[in-house]
Amino acid sequence: MKPISLTTLITTDLIGITRGRSIPTTDLDKYLQTGCGWVPANCALTVENHLVETNPWGSHGDLRLLPSKTSRIRLTTGPNRNCSPLDYIHCDMIQTDGSQWNCCPRTLLKNEIEFYRTNLGIELNVAFEHEFTLIDHEKSNQIHPSFSLSAQREQSQFASWLISSLRDTNNQPEMFLSEFGPNQYEITCSPSDPLTAADRAINIRQITREIARQLNLNVTFSPHPSADLLSNGLHLHVSMKDIHGKQLFYDKDRPYNLSLIGEYWSAGIIHHLGSLCAITAPTPVSYLRLKPNSWSSTYACLGYRNRETALRICPFVEFGSKTVDEQFNIEYRPMDSTCSPHLSLASLLFAGRYGIQNKLQLSTQNNDSLVYQQNLNELPKTLEESVENLRHNQIFLNYFPKTLIDIYLAIKTEEISSTKHFDEQSLCEYYSKIY
Repeated sequence: MKPISLTTLITTDLIGITRGRSIPTTDLDKYLQTGCGWVPANCALTVENHLVETNPWGSHGDLRLLPSKTSRIRLTTGPNRNCSPLDYIHCDMIQTDGSQWNCCPRTLLKNEIEFYRTNLGIELNVAFEHEFTLIDHEKSNQIHPSFSLSAQREQSQFASWLISSLRDTNNQPEMFLSEFGPNQYEITCSPSDPLTAADRAINIRQITREIARQLNLNVTFSPHPSADLLSNGLHLHVSMKDIHGKQLFYDKDRPYNLSLIGEYWSAGIIHHLGSLCAITAPTPVSYLRLKPNSWSSTYACLGYRNRETALRICPFVEFGSKTVDEQFNIEYRPMDSTCSPHLSLASLLFAGRYGIQNKLQLSTQNNDSLVYQQNLNELPKTLEESVENLRHNQIFLNYFPKTLIDIYLAIKTEEISSTKHFDEQSLCEYYSKIY
């Protein structure tokens, strides 16, 4: 008898945890039509693996996980030939009558992509960059110079398998590099439409974990694996074009080449930034990295090629085959991999849309580091501060289905309470194991 091949129907929830149910791969065709059963209350799970008491479902209700047919990931080979294939499909959570369920973050993102396309005439181009820490217990005492070739060669087998696995699963990896911190690495992928990019963000996490597992390594995407280590971020790059293919963020005649619509969009992000952080930097440990002089993100403003601003106008090259307008993009930096990529990206698009529709503009600061600003306030210093900002930002809350945002706020309020007694190191260790 041989072990049976399984395919998992997955969803990534509001706290960025990927969950699902596995079925025999031979039965997949019938599940592609109607999906498999799911429970509404699963949306109310916390990092401590229990349900928020204030959720509206309890033991009641049923959903379906409906597979998105083109999003299947099937990784059949790896460094450990004895491992079973990694095989899963991203799903939307839907009602049993086939209608949308308003607490599905993937559906929320799909609807906002369609709003941009239909009502604003905008197509979006998005890419996530992941930083993570690799833990090799056999070599835990070896420290290599930052960004060094020796650090990359130390994990060359891991890197080669990771890149080949991402290629084989059509996640279009661009680059693997050693980062500033000990055993810290980064993986980047090519830009795509927002839904594909958010799915890829999940794929990078899962495939990276799978390759590490097969090589007897541990990996964490937590923003601060240890109080004495540098932080891991999840950086988001965004550009836009109209339905005719014209790039919308670039204008050669405006300061720093940022177009007027690019300024509107950026101003919307900055306007709602204090609330956005509750979603994009969504755990107490996230705020250990949002500090000055940390090369993460500190200030609530748009900067020109400055890595300590919340939004950054990214560099471009003026040679080669790619034009400047094709390269021009804006990077959102106060984000880490404890977030839900689908929920975070939808939230950013809400804020940017607010800026476009209200034609928000930012004042100019004569400073090389901080180009556009409404104020020079630092970002929220704690998750509690961010959650309170979100809770009282009624304009921003109106963009979300009420049940979804109520559950999210309840989860985060409980998370704040359950971790408030942790010191920094305990906090780091706790989230390092989860993410």
